[in-house]
Amino acid sequence: MILTVTLNTALDLTYRVPSLRPHASHRVREVIERPGGKGLNVARVLAALGHRVTVTGFTGGETGRAMRAGLVALDEGGLITDALVPTAGATRRTIAVVDAVTGDTTQLNEPGPLVSTAEWNALLDRYDALVPGAAAVALCGSLPPGVPVGAYARLVRTARSAGVPVLLDTSGEPLRRGVAARPDLVKPNAEELAELTGSHDPEQAVREVRRRGARSVIASLGPQGLLAVTPEGRWRAVPPGLVKGNPTGAGDSAVAGLLSALVEGVPWPVRLTRGVALSAATVRAPVAGEFDAAAYTAYLDRVRVTAEPV
Repeated sequence: MILTVTLNTALDLTYRVPSLRPHASHRVREVIERPGGKGLNVARVLAALGHRVTVTGFTGGETGRAMRAGLVALDEGGLITDALVPTAGATRRTIAVVDAVTGDTTQLNEPGPLVSTAEWNALLDRYDALVPGAAAVALCGSLPPGVPVGAYARLVRTARSAGVPVLLDTSGEPLRRGVAARPDLVKPNAEELAELTGSHDPEQAVREVRRRGARSVIASLGPQGLLAVTPEGRWRAVPPGLVKGNPTGAGDSAVAGLLSALVEGVPWPVRLTRGVALSAATVRAPVAGEFDAAAYTAYLDRVRVTAEPV
């Protein structure tokens, strides 16, 4: 079982409009509703790959109920276990507006519910009970109001104490503190790397993140693919050309690919190939948490992974 933690779950709404123009009214051609938040996106991709997943985090209100119902409805293989913790506040919504002409996506993210001390403690109890039975843990996304900024550092330490590999995918101060707790993997994008280290050179930034405590760093560089620096070696994985579509959730699919390959025990080049292929196939899908299966299969043979000097 792989455990994913989404402290700030969401109900994702995707609006498709003929053309997105500032200061104008728009007729929405299509509305798609899905359970969301980075860790839930990761969980859904893992389940589609055939892995059993347990999801935890916070959920509440009508949007929370709709999100949980959607999670069940979309779990065709029955591979996802709901271990979410209820909150008095309502689960947030995220709105992606997709321009049909350009394919560009505009994202609007609500902050999330205010989490009480009692609710945070309930989450910790749930997490501490789940971690020993996990093959790997993914800690994903932003923190809702009320959750301590060092939350991920606490969760990383628990996983490490249990001997369970832990991947951290967040940003800002939660990332800085989480890295200091020495996670096995972190997966920042170029912007998050620059914010964390002050360097816009990915090579230098990755070295700095490892120096601060991360065992392995998988940097997501958009169209340039992934840069991986690990104790076992250093690689670049490049996608098969420019892929057009909706990039929302592409990074979450990369996390799912890395985690699935980790628990299967395959070598790093295979892990990176899977991560890049899934990420590109997600751009081809209409919404986050899903990927184009045919494109994924095709991309697996077209991703280029090259070893670099350490």
